[in-house]
Amino acid sequence: MKLASLRIITANIKQSVAFYEKAMGLTAQWYTEDFAELKTSTITIAIGSTRTMKMFGSEHLTESKSATNTIIEFLVPNVDVEYERIKTLTNKIVQEPTTMPWGNRSLLFCDPDGNLINFFTPVSTEALQKFS
Repeated sequence: MKLASLRIITANIKQSVAFYEKAMGLTAQWYTEDFAELKTSTITIAIGSTRTMKMFGSEHLTESKSATNTIIEFLVPNVDVEYERIKTLTNKIVQEPTTMPWGNRSLLFCDPDGNLINFFTPVSTEALQKFS
């Protein structure tokens, strides 16, 4: 099995796509006015409007009170450099760059919909081995 995509459902797709384009440094491919994708070498971030949920017969599933039970994580070359860029995109910084006990330097922030995003860089010997 291969994880192929992570889909984010949002009420304001243009705002979300613009945010992820800037955060990821990529240009989205728009397929319809309600669906776009940003592709990396390892995963695709798909962004759909809440209207796309009608196709699944599940409009009510996107009505959550919190988006903090999942963290979207990106391995980046240098968290501290990314922090300088990300803080110009959002004022929703949850945690400034911090070295975590498991060996990653981590930056935690929210997208416009409140989804948690972690940019991390391995810094300990064990973490570096895990991601090399």
